[in-house]
Amino acid sequence: MNRIIQRFAELKARGETAFIPYITGGDPTLARTEEIILALAEAGSDVIELGVPFSDPVGDGPVIAEAALRALNGGATLDRILELVARVRRRTEVPILLFTYYNPVLVYGAPRFARDVAAAGADGALCVDLPAEEADEYKATLDAAGLCTVFLVAPTTTEERLDRIVAKCSGFVYYVSRLGVTGAREDLAADLREAVARIKRHTDKPVAVGFGISTPEQAAAVAGLADGVIVGSAIVRLIAQLGDTPETAEKVGEFAAMLVAAGKRRE
Repeated sequence: MNRIIQRFAELKARGETAFIPYITGGDPTLARTEEIILALAEAGSDVIELGVPFSDPVGDGPVIAEAALRALNGGATLDRILELVARVRRRTEVPILLFTYYNPVLVYGAPRFARDVAAAGADGALCVDLPAEEADEYKATLDAAGLCTVFLVAPTTTEERLDRIVAKCSGFVYYVSRLGVTGAREDLAADLREAVARIKRHTDKPVAVGFGISTPEQAAAVAGLADGVIVGSAIVRLIAQLGDTPETAEKVGEFAAMLVAAGKRRE
């Protein structure tokens, strides 16, 4: 069974919520990213979103966009990210979801992308700017390789379109809790409970919530509503502050452990 699907099934059986951190591959370096992934796994992360850096990340706020630029300037490429995944996979079974824009997939070639992602040991992909309505060939290719396909649902997604999106999702559905780009927020969306309930009326697949979650208190609140809590910008900001130092992975792991513990508490 696909690791992402298996992990959510295990968590459901225990009545627990998934903690899903996002990091940018190659930030601050590819070698340090490997250490960070292992630290996140050790801290109790259930699925790790590994960003493929892209030069025009239109869906990302300044924190993640700057991380992508640092990674690209450091020589990170899709090929090197996959090599990184293969090295990590020899040391941990934590599920890994690649977070990418469609351009790198298009240039690489979708069939080759699916083949190499699976061979490296990743478990799926979230192609942030590929509409579900235009993803039939992409999804079929990833399905054939045993990979999960995750798509985004937004607060403005209509009921009709919601049906089409969740039908294309495997592993889980990613709910973008805020309009706009990625980035930490001081508070959660007021209508989050109803938004998650609305998605669940359309599917029995797990629903994970991201965009704007940055504190243990917010993680605990979301864990009481959804099947997964996604934290990105807060972790990427911490990595930027620490830089390429020996303690970076340890400090990121400590922060992740706090978020994991908060999510298990639930509010």
